[in-house]
Amino acid sequence: MLQKKLKQMLIVCTGGFTAFSAVSIYKGNEKYYENVLLPLVHKLDPELSHKLAVFVSKYQLLPQSKYKDPAELSSRVWHLSFSNPVGVAAGFDKHAEAVVGLAQVGFGFVEIGSVTPLSQPGNPKPRVFRLSDNHAIINSLKMSHLLTVEERAEIAAHYEFWGSVVRPQHPRPKRLARKGTAESAFVRTSESQRQLGIEPRPLLLLKLAPDLSSQEPQHPRPKRLARKGTAESAFVRTSESQRQFGIEPRPLLLLKLAPDLSSQEVTDIVQVLQDKKCRVDGLVISNTTIARDDSLIGPHVHEVGGLSGRPLTQRSTEMISQVYKLTKGQIPIIGVGGVFTGQDAYDKIKAGASLIQLYTSFVYHGPPRIERIKKELHELLQSDGYRSIQEAVGKGIS
Repeated sequence: MLQKKLKQMLIVCTGGFTAFSAVSIYKGNEKYYENVLLPLVHKLDPELSHKLAVFVSKYQLLPQSKYKDPAELSSRVWHLSFSNPVGVAAGFDKHAEAVVGLAQVGFGFVEIGSVTPLSQPGNPKPRVFRLSDNHAIINSLKMSHLLTVEERAEIAAHYEFWGSVVRPQHPRPKRLARKGTAESAFVRTSESQRQLGIEPRPLLLLKLAPDLSSQEPQHPRPKRLARKGTAESAFVRTSESQRQFGIEPRPLLLLKLAPDLSSQEVTDIVQVLQDKKCRVDGLVISNTTIARDDSLIGPHVHEVGGLSGRPLTQRSTEMISQVYKLTKGQIPIIGVGGVFTGQDAYDKIKAGASLIQLYTSFVYHGPPRIERIKKELHELLQSDGYRSIQEAVGKGIS
């Protein structure tokens, strides 16, 4: 009798918890994600929990966001329109599987990939580590994926292939990234696309680090692209490759900077970009960092890899401000690094960013954080009397 009652009680409790969970997820209950769901997910290996998150997004298992983006959050950058400026940063959706699901939970655009000319195995596991006390992640995944014929066909059927940014309202994936050094890969960009069976589409993303990419810390030391002469040569070759596409609209070329660049290196790069032969269409600031400071806590602090999350908040914002000043706001900037609140996003926008990307805060706080950031950002814009994101860009520069 006792055993039967315990069994019935277990069934009732399980059913009740399942119903509570379903309602909480449907409503986007932030406390439920913070206190129940994500602590359970984070018991899993970080790379496994990442795959689970992609799976959930791929099959659209989360309800669509009920938050309607206000007109003040919409913007136009280059010739593209965005319903809101908050996008998913590189590395989350490497296989271009979760675009629709991520759009449904509220992101304004999604960066997919990267796509590489040759398949890469990536670094040995484990290669993803959480620094929970610092709201940070270390990863050394590298660009480990080559899109299959089926995946290429699926992307081609649903999106215009922009290498790796997808705008949900007008879906267009955005990005062809490099293997090895940025210089050698982008000299071969057109050839690489033909090898992949991908028709040229309007977007390339060049990633530049001071000595080696912070996302590829175990890669053999590439040329020091931050040196003025070497950078100039790389940009000239890249621009030539860009022109070879022969299509309209002309492919966009974005340059991604690492936070490990010194102030002088950043200045040198911007000076190179003033040359018409080396011009880029936009900048992504910033990449992950290979630096470690004393504020980091936990057993994985000294793991090799690129560090993302809260420790990058201030550094990336300062770098955005520096570059915005140097370029006089003439080159659009996508701000990335430690965006956890609407204030973080607003600080980057006022520092000079036209769009924002996040990744680590999504890992630690889940889909409700997207809505929260957008709501807070909207309130901050209204509080300061701005009628749009574009009005606020660079207004924090003194």
